[in-house]
Amino acid sequence: MSTARLAGFLYLAVVLTGMFSLAYVPSVLIDWNNASVTYNNIKSAETLFRLGIVAGIICYTAFVLLPFVLYKLLSQVNQTFAVGMVVLSTVSAPFSLVNLLYKVNVLTLIANSANLSGSDLEKTQDQIMLLLSYYGNGIQIVSIFWGLWLFPFGYLVFKSGFLPKILGVFLMAGCFGYLINFTGRFLYPNYPSLGIGGYVSLPATIGEIGICLWLLIGGIKTQTASE
Repeated sequence: MSTARLAGFLYLAVVLTGMFSLAYVPSVLIDWNNASVTYNNIKSAETLFRLGIVAGIICYTAFVLLPFVLYKLLSQVNQTFAVGMVVLSTVSAPFSLVNLLYKVNVLTLIANSANLSGSDLEKTQDQIMLLLSYYGNGIQIVSIFWGLWLFPFGYLVFKSGFLPKILGVFLMAGCFGYLINFTGRFLYPNYPSLGIGGYVSLPATIGEIGICLWLLIGGIKTQTASE
């Protein structure tokens, strides 16, 4: 398997498991305005919640491997930017994995709540929402690095000569999109209600899915020295 294809497969694993863990599972199970509904959703679909955790582990593991494969592919373009890409991406993985402990702790609370009722059950439900909030806060912090690594990566794609320059532009713009969304959410509590977060993150989405498919399909115009 070529270096490009391997990078494509790893990127696809990151994208698919990330979408499942970070988007699909929470959208199905979590109601931020109702602790009781969230508790019952997770309890009745515990397997789905557990699969979300497993998907997260796979996502972050693949995300550790991905930059090293990309380094092999792109280091000849610019060594400094290639090293920066690896450092900024891999530093997020330990934080992401540790952050999953909040979700594991949710399962512990649910397992210990079988015989609870009344105010005791309500307290447990509130604790579960608090843990999920902690997890969400962790994701916000980690998203800084999810954005930062895209700039050197996008620069390398743009300068490579064998990958589409437009994807490099989207990736570099995606870096600032992540940072804008983090800053907006952190400084302005009403930022999500503005409805601009999705538009701001669009360049990153286009760039990452685009480069993933390009590498996977084998759309490299010329063979690189690393291959």
